[in-house]
Amino acid sequence: MSDANQLATQIAHDGAMVTDYLADYFDEMTSPASQLVSAMRYASLNGGKRIRSSLCLSAARLIGAKGNGQDEAAMGRAIAAASALEMVHAYSLIHDDLPAMDDAETRRGKPACHIAFDEATAILAGDALQTEAFLLLSSKQAGFAPGVAIQLIRALAIGSAAGGMAGGQMLDLQADEAASAGKAFGVQETEQMQAMKTGALIVAAPVMGALATGTDDAPADEAIIDDLRAFAAPLGLAFQVADDVLDVTANQAEMGKPVGRDKAQGKASFVDFYGLEGAKQYAADLVATSCAHLAPYGEAANPLQKIAHFVINRSY
Repeated sequence: MSDANQLATQIAHDGAMVTDYLADYFDEMTSPASQLVSAMRYASLNGGKRIRSSLCLSAARLIGAKGNGQDEAAMGRAIAAASALEMVHAYSLIHDDLPAMDDAETRRGKPACHIAFDEATAILAGDALQTEAFLLLSSKQAGFAPGVAIQLIRALAIGSAAGGMAGGQMLDLQADEAASAGKAFGVQETEQMQAMKTGALIVAAPVMGALATGTDDAPADEAIIDDLRAFAAPLGLAFQVADDVLDVTANQAEMGKPVGRDKAQGKASFVDFYGLEGAKQYAADLVATSCAHLAPYGEAANPLQKIAHFVINRSY
């Protein structure tokens, strides 16, 4: 099997484990608000690349390969962590698609949550998924030691709060306003926005995977976590640069969502800053920087490095 096929199989396998976990989780929910649970389930299980999940689980495997925590229980905890991460990601996409935000009618080739249900239900589904993620991380079901649960909750909160994804989304709305006024964001402003909006949760993914393998008596190696954080930061930006390239080169059927929206709104993208080939090279340079942080781990880091290359070579 080729490296590309092996990687595709690994990402699909990781995604399937997380999808199964989420499906079981929603099946066991007892809320009388059945329409809300249905909307949460719809948005969370509505396809997707599950790149964040695979980064999370691959980081857990890296920890195990270094002799700290690669056993069935540790991987089970990593799947729970990845599932909480996907809940927050799903919530962000629900809200991102709303008429007051990006006003997108499709997501992953299917009706956006507010189209499949209604706008009020979609807002509440996003709210509930966000809080449910932290409930999951603090639950007995997930199996985290108390100190580890606190670390995971903090890592996910950093990735999604005002200094992370939500703050980046606010900057994105301000970028729309600036573009309408003929004052589109420059390179530095756009990089800051995307590092928060897209990159912060991508940084959280491997960090959470590593943390999940630990216990209060035997926590994950802080040096490895620092290296994983350094690996993921440029990768998060590369992910968005690749999205900007796809917004120009892909079609809606491939992407499963509207393309060309940023250009139509007059918002600057990395393709505008660097040109199409320049943006591709910028993404490649970012991934090279990213992978260099894991070079000391040798073959154990190959899965994470291959995911990084997939991020900029994907077609969707």
